[in-house]
Amino acid sequence: MSIRVLIAKPGLDGHDRGAKIVARALRDGGIEVVYTGLHQTPEQIVEAALQEDVQAVGLSVHSGAHMTLFPKVSALLAERGADDVVVFGGGIIPKEDIAALSQQGVAAVFTPGARTTDIVDWVKANVTPRD
Repeated sequence: MSIRVLIAKPGLDGHDRGAKIVARALRDGGIEVVYTGLHQTPEQIVEAALQEDVQAVGLSVHSGAHMTLFPKVSALLAERGADDVVVFGGGIIPKEDIAALSQQGVAAVFTPGARTTDIVDWVKANVTPRD
């Protein structure tokens, strides 16, 4: 049984250091990771998630577009019948936006300073492995 997570950088944000650090931490924690690279549209992210048969999608945004991009990925997953894929995110996200993101299908938000071990532990506790 394993967990597969897609890490994606939606939108025009070109800062991917954090996404790469999280991807590496997840991999080192025994989780399979697919990294899509920079400048992905929500549609591209969802298509990759479906093709890669992941159980979770981790999004990273530093551009301020999280209130548009995160819910769009969640909605597109649901439209494609993949509402069981857990969506989580991180980046420069104001605390006051986290509750609204939660109501729109984002299971967790990790802000700057979050420990990678906490992210790995959260994924292991909240994402159901597949055979």
